[in-house]
Amino acid sequence: MANLLFHAALVTTIIILITPMLIPLLNDVTNIMMTTKLATLISTIPLLLFMNTGMKSITTNLNWVSMNFNLQISFTFDSYAVTFLPVALLITWSILQFTNWYMATDPHHNKFSKYLLLFLLAMLILTTANNMLQLFIGWEGVGIMSFLLISWWHARTNANTAALQAIIYNRIGDIGLIMSMTWLALNFNTWEMQQMFSHSQTPILPLLGLILAAAGKSAQFGLHPWLPAAMEGPTPVSALLHSSTMVVAGVFLLIRFHPLIGGSALALSSCLCLGALTTVFAALCALTQNDIKKIIAFSTTSQLGLMVLTIGLSQPELAFLHITTHAFFKAMLFLCSGSIIHNLNDEQDIRKMGGMQKTMPVTTACLTLGSLTLMGTPFLAGFYTKDVIIETMNTSTLNAWALLTTMVATTLTAAYSLRLIFYVQLNTPRYPTWNNSSEITSNQILPILRLAAGSILMGLLVTSTILPNKTQIMTMALTTKLCANMATLLGLICALDLARQTTQLVSPNKTLNHTALTQLTFFNALLHRHMPKNNLNLAQRSLLSNDTLWYETIGPMLMKTLNMNMSNKLATSSTGMIKTYLTIFIMTLLTALICTPLYGIR
Repeated sequence: MANLLFHAALVTTIIILITPMLIPLLNDVTNIMMTTKLATLISTIPLLLFMNTGMKSITTNLNWVSMNFNLQISFTFDSYAVTFLPVALLITWSILQFTNWYMATDPHHNKFSKYLLLFLLAMLILTTANNMLQLFIGWEGVGIMSFLLISWWHARTNANTAALQAIIYNRIGDIGLIMSMTWLALNFNTWEMQQMFSHSQTPILPLLGLILAAAGKSAQFGLHPWLPAAMEGPTPVSALLHSSTMVVAGVFLLIRFHPLIGGSALALSSCLCLGALTTVFAALCALTQNDIKKIIAFSTTSQLGLMVLTIGLSQPELAFLHITTHAFFKAMLFLCSGSIIHNLNDEQDIRKMGGMQKTMPVTTACLTLGSLTLMGTPFLAGFYTKDVIIETMNTSTLNAWALLTTMVATTLTAAYSLRLIFYVQLNTPRYPTWNNSSEITSNQILPILRLAAGSILMGLLVTSTILPNKTQIMTMALTTKLCANMATLLGLICALDLARQTTQLVSPNKTLNHTALTQLTFFNALLHRHMPKNNLNLAQRSLLSNDTLWYETIGPMLMKTLNMNMSNKLATSSTGMIKTYLTIFIMTLLTALICTPLYGIR
């Protein structure tokens, strides 16, 4: 009976989500929101059954493609998929409700909501796939939908550029995934995950391909510029993309294939170092940004680096726990920023805000709550996962450099979170006082409050649902136990001291370090401007000169030279002398007489 209920609830959830795509009468935004709400409620049934009985399933329906090996439509509902399903649905429901208010004046509001739902469906295909072809379909689905949603305001040049950045950087990552799929098909002769996981050893090449794919999708260092640029899309897109769909797909790929990655020390070390570098670099960049959405975007990149680092510690369960808790407070932070931006006539510069706690008390309170959760404040959702990750790192015997950079990133997280609160909420308003900021619409406030409740309670709920399978070291020094909290306090104290110091009327002193971090260490300028410019200059100098040297010399210039020589000779024959004319006439006549019998001319 429990097995039947488990599968019936899952199938019903999927059918409800697909219904607005198939029935035109349900295409309006209200019906899409209500169907997502209903699917959220039903999806909790499998989660409760899993919590009580540990029930999992692999469902295979029919043969799909017959090649050297058979590909079947197969879904896996394990602890990852069953836990992620209600989390993603609850967040999407909240974002769709917020969209009713935020995009109310958009003429294509219904189409936008449908795109958001398709974005979610693509992510669910990815998370429930039991073979690599289904996973690849979901993988490309989230990429396509992110392109369409980031470029939603396509009349803006920056929006189109940001969407192209997203698709190009993800294409670089897709090279790694396709390479890995090809290798696994040729050598393991299967794409079914359980059959692949049964092999004891996997060479490093396909594993590095999977890491490259995750680096592109989850915006790890080197393939990171598209994520802050994606802030050109509407705020609901940013909230869904950063919380439970696009960017966590790369981390989820590494979690799903950890049975292969965990057997390679080089692959684990690569994840560890890549994640540590990403988390500290993104935190440094967030510290100098002035766009409220880009600060939150860089915080996402930093947390994604922490998740990849956790996989490098060989703790995929902890990385997944951080995905689920991070989704709530990150979606809430973006919805709060969207509420503030919308009420300030699309102003996104935090230096032009201030004093918002009086005009928008609910939004700013939830913004503070989300920032505290992001810092890892005890007994909020982020604490239950972020603190455990740092404790696990402290008690491991792995790379000390990765530990140091992670602690620096933890300190910087507190600093840029306090800076965001300081500029947005404190002191006097720095925007026109006639602006009528309000929080009277339920579609504006209720989704934020719902996510705020999840940011408080989700840590307890998730840690009771799925815990690490490996035994953790429970005895550690007090300083080791409090290391993360001490780093957070250090960041808060330093940021508060700097905030008080820099509010005085002093001339700004923009150092090279500050400018470099503001410009993302000139990564975009070097990669997007200087590299194409140098390539064009090289083409102009080498290829065009080569064209001039060979093509022009052999073609037009040769014809010109021949024509001029012939003209000169003909011109010299026109001398006006009767002997010359008679000689030419006789030669022509003799040539005609000789050629006539040869060619049969009569």
